[in-house]
Amino acid sequence: MYKNFIVFEANRLDKFLTLHIEASRNQIEQLIKKEFVKVDGKTVTKGGLKLKPEQKVEVEFPQAVLEDVKNPEFIKESLKDKIIEIIYEDEYIMVLNKPYNLTVHDAPSVKDATLVDWLKLNKISLSTISGEERHGIVHRLDKGTSGVMVIAKTNEAHVNLSKQLENKSMGRYYLAIIDLPLKDNCIIEKPIARNPNNRLKMAVVDNGKYAKSAFAKLEVSNNQKNELIACKLFTGRTHQIRVHLSSINRHILGDNLYGFKGELNKINRFYLHAYILYLNHPITNEKMSFKGNLSQDMQKYLYSNFNMERVDDKIDENSIINSFDFIS
Repeated sequence: MYKNFIVFEANRLDKFLTLHIEASRNQIEQLIKKEFVKVDGKTVTKGGLKLKPEQKVEVEFPQAVLEDVKNPEFIKESLKDKIIEIIYEDEYIMVLNKPYNLTVHDAPSVKDATLVDWLKLNKISLSTISGEERHGIVHRLDKGTSGVMVIAKTNEAHVNLSKQLENKSMGRYYLAIIDLPLKDNCIIEKPIARNPNNRLKMAVVDNGKYAKSAFAKLEVSNNQKNELIACKLFTGRTHQIRVHLSSINRHILGDNLYGFKGELNKINRFYLHAYILYLNHPITNEKMSFKGNLSQDMQKYLYSNFNMERVDDKIDENSIINSFDFIS
């Protein structure tokens, strides 16, 4: 698919494209870098190129492609104990329930197979607009976080969904079990950046990026020590829920990286789950929502330590949404 534009006033190429196509800054950078943009018929690769009035800009949106995968036997062995549930699929998007301890896409530190490897192994057509390692990935989940996420199967779908992330018409509600009940429902607005003392962690840092989270009380455990809460993000910073909870001396069970001090030998992950995803279909614009069932270990902990009749009522989709009525 191609789009053509005429420049009416001087501007940088990347800023010009931001005004004229529905794509994130990163996607525009990728389009330019990968030689999908021409100015007056000549391919350009620098986003800072100065455009003049009357110049013609042509943008090609590349077709989604299937590429060679890593060694299939390695991927199968690496993922043999991980169940990836397909909640919904059509020709444009796929909605998955990601298991915990599965990395979404490759990075230098990643040794095991990733969710992207699984997608390629299963010959699922994926968008290519965000780079080779992140095929189809519109939004991610931390390796240790389980739950629902959407995959873009075409570049057109990817661009639209990324725009929804930016304007907040797409989002998720999370469930977490914490080590000390909240005093009340709360909103936390504290900037987040890399922890200066531990590169594995993020932290609340004065000159960090703006971050906003909301936390709603759902149900306290039978012994009154733990609490099931719902979480809603207004920004997408790395480890945001974990960092903001830690900043008020609350920790997700099993999250020893951010200060949990409980019986770690009994919990092999932290109990954070992306529970509900809402979006508009990128092609039909239909409003859609999806629920990712809790993993067995998290369900087992709830059944053993909470009144499940009340929990089941509280984690009904409408109840989760209504629990954030305190947000103005």
